[in-house]
Parts: sequence; C-alpha cells; structure tokens
Amino acid sequence: MDQQTSKSTALDTDALANTPCGHDPYDYVIVPGFVRAAALPAIHETYPEIDQPGSFPYQSLAYGDAFSSLLDELQGPEMRAAIEKVFDVDLTDRPTTVTVRGRCQLKDGRIHQDSTEKIITVLVYMNPDWEESGGRLRVLRSDRDLEDYAAEVPPAEGTLLAFRRSDTSYHGHKPFEGQRRVLQLNWVTSDKFARRERRRHAISAFFKRLWK
Repeated sequence: MDQQTSKSTALDTDALANTPCGHDPYDYVIVPGFVRAAALPAIHETYPEIDQPGSFPYQSLAYGDAFSSLLDELQGPEMRAAIEKVFDVDLTDRPTTVTVRGRCQLKDGRIHQDSTEKIITVLVYMNPDWEESGGRLRVLRSDRDLEDYAAEVPPAEGTLLAFRRSDTSYHGHKPFEGQRRVLQLNWVTSDKFARRERRRHAISAFFKRLWK
C-alpha cells in the first residue's frame, strides 16, 4: 500500500480542526483539499463501482485498500477529535454510520434537513473539477428557497462539508444527473438508530441491484 494512502495520512484533519465554523444560518464548515492530493489517485482507483443512484452502506460494497484506509480514517480518533473541536461537541461513545454514493438522479437534492437522530453530518466529495451548475450543495436559510443560501459547495474531489444537525439545517442542490461521488459520515444518537440505518440502506441496496 502506498505511504500516502496509509492510515492517518489521506485526510488533513489538522486543516479541518483549524478551520473556523460558520454559524449563518447553522453551524457548518467547508474544507477544500481535506483529502490530500497525493492520496486521490489511489482512492479513485479503488472507489467502489456504483452504477445506480442512492446511498449504499460501505459494508455492502466491494473496494480496494486505499478506499478501505479512507474509511478507517473517517471513523478514526483524529477525525472525531477534529469534528469535536470545530463544533464544540462531545462525540464520546456516539456511533457512526457511513454510506457511499456514485451517481445522482434528477430528483436528488431536494431541500431537506436530516433526521433528529443525526448529530453531525460529514460529506466528502470525490469528483474531478466540477463545472456543472447542478449538484452543488447549498447551505440554505430556509426550507422554501434554493436561491437563499449562505454557501455553495461544488462536489470537487477532496472537498469536505460538515454541519451540525438542527431545526434549521436545510440543504439541497440544483438538479443533476450523472456520476457524483460522495461519502457521507454521520455521528448519531444511538446504536439502535445506527443499526436501523444500516439495515434500511442494505435492504434498499439489495432491491436496487435486483431491479438493475
């Protein structure tokens, strides 16, 4: 395994920990280059093949060593410590869930907020330079207007967006159809919810493959 993609080297957790948190309209942080440039080629090469829209639990996918190391780092202590510092939150003993996306469909990106069982959401994008107007996640000020936003995040490779779930944490993006790779990491309130989410996504993934 290449040194740059070994444990604790693919992610720039120091950059995350030292990036100020935005508070308008809710707590969020954006870190371009969070995945180090040297690690990107191997991660792209070993990213799971996903030819359908939707979120897939990583446990249901086939992938290589560099992607596996990325998953380990995302769920590791350095990552948790950085998120705790940015959001001033204690995530001790909080379980995590991780899902992976490979493609986007036109109905994706509708304005929504995450479920109350999610504490922190982290999105790590893995796409080449993004020129499309669609597919750029927006940090929204309301649940009604996609044009009323505080920040817009192109899903370019290595970019991180993380936010604290709240009653105002609305987000969404303009329609896009095609390849749009992203990993989603969540710290959640309980093991029960984590198990339910993994089971729900696994069942959904099974039927997506069945109907392929």
